[in-house]
Amino acid sequence: MHAEPKYIKVVEWIKEQIGKKSFVPEDKIPSENELSGQFQLSRQTIRHAISVLEEEGILTRIQGSGTYVSDNCFTNLEKRTRIAVITTYVDSYIFPKTIQGIEQILSENGYAMELSFTNNTVEREKEILEDILEKDDIAGMIVEPTKSGLPNPNEDLYLHFLERKIPIIFINSFYPNLSIPHVSMNDKNAAIKAVETLIHAGHKRIAAILKMDDGQGHRRYSGYMSAMKKAGLPTRDENVIWIDTEDVQHPELYCDKLLRRLDGCSAVFCYNDQVAVSLMELLRKKGISIPEQISIVSVDDSELAKLGDIKLSSIPHPLEKLGAKAALNLMQMMRDSKFDGTYEFEEEVILRESVAVNMHSVSREAYENK
Repeated sequence: MHAEPKYIKVVEWIKEQIGKKSFVPEDKIPSENELSGQFQLSRQTIRHAISVLEEEGILTRIQGSGTYVSDNCFTNLEKRTRIAVITTYVDSYIFPKTIQGIEQILSENGYAMELSFTNNTVEREKEILEDILEKDDIAGMIVEPTKSGLPNPNEDLYLHFLERKIPIIFINSFYPNLSIPHVSMNDKNAAIKAVETLIHAGHKRIAAILKMDDGQGHRRYSGYMSAMKKAGLPTRDENVIWIDTEDVQHPELYCDKLLRRLDGCSAVFCYNDQVAVSLMELLRKKGISIPEQISIVSVDDSELAKLGDIKLSSIPHPLEKLGAKAALNLMQMMRDSKFDGTYEFEEEVILRESVAVNMHSVSREAYENK
């Protein structure tokens, strides 16, 4: 965890004095020298604290005179009721239900949701964060990170929110360089369970298709490797296929590579249902039968998993439960700054028609008893 910046205690003390009416509008606060001596901090640190409070409209600095409590300080200190919610997408796949879970809890507790989406691009994420910082009217943030598997150029913007004591909670993933709690699936364990389902069905050469630019893909890779190692099965680099956001949107661009890399495998673990369904369509066009020639397990158990002739085995995404949990934990963080809002859901595989028992390795009776 990052140590709390030294200037924060000065900011909090001044806000506390205003809240207790020890300082009232138009009062002059102690000088930088006096505050420096009181808190045993450098004048540079004191100056930064005052600048933060100026940005928030709580203090006003008058050249040659001193620093004063603003006339509208109580307005700026009052409880805010807007929560910024930022997701990668908004109107398809798993996102509507997750957003619904967030909105329901916030609404029940008197908060309004301000929704934005990034399309999983860091440029759009930057625009949204800068706009929210400029408006400075929110009580907290629920954010789905953008391309969390890559170094993020917007981390400094998140630090600005933390400096202003705006609580943030991430959903679905997180930025490892930021000490910000998250609510998500346990991605590593989800992958372990998915791969173990295929192993228990007798499959020994199992491929994986994973997303490289989202943190979930890296954690699911770790789970894939753990399950294979525990079972004593070899892993081959050529059977791990890494794709990115653009590939997911245009699967036709990597289909030839995919078929080459799956050669010799009897099963595959897919990053999510969207990837799995694209794979199933590709295999169908090439005359490769599912599950007879290749079995598939995925993650999310979205509506896509239940469509088509072959129903997809998949691990459920918590959807509304995840959104509701994130909203509840954020509100607890707003009440108690020391509360750790991190929570990871554990889910089990929903077994459907996309997994076949490898009869050369295990009997169906033995598999069903697993």
